[in-house]
Amino acid sequence: MSGLTLDSGALIAIERNERRMMWLLDRTLEHELPVAIPAGVVAQVWRDGSRQVRIARVLNNEAVEIVALDDVEARRAGMLCGITGTADIVDASVVLCALARGHRIATSDPEDLRRLDRRVVLIAI
Repeated sequence: MSGLTLDSGALIAIERNERRMMWLLDRTLEHELPVAIPAGVVAQVWRDGSRQVRIARVLNNEAVEIVALDDVEARRAGMLCGITGTADIVDASVVLCALARGHRIATSDPEDLRRLDRRVVLIAI
């Protein structure tokens, strides 16, 4: 594995301290592999930093890249949704982020992500 991209379900699993997700994240960081989280994913799950301590810890980790959804990436995500007949641009940004980096995706919703691009390697959590 060359790295890990997290979707919203993965961040929620971290906040819930779910064993499988925590193990996966710990092993990824332990092996000094990159972790990426698209900014839209952060927006989907972030509500109150004082209550989301585990998520805040991950977001503040210097080994974790928060990937901006700039104009170019927003258009690419929109195009991917248009091509696949889907509507979730955050899911599209997760797929594009992972493909660009050669990452696997930690997800609680593998079917939606696979629908966007069958090349993605998914780790169901």
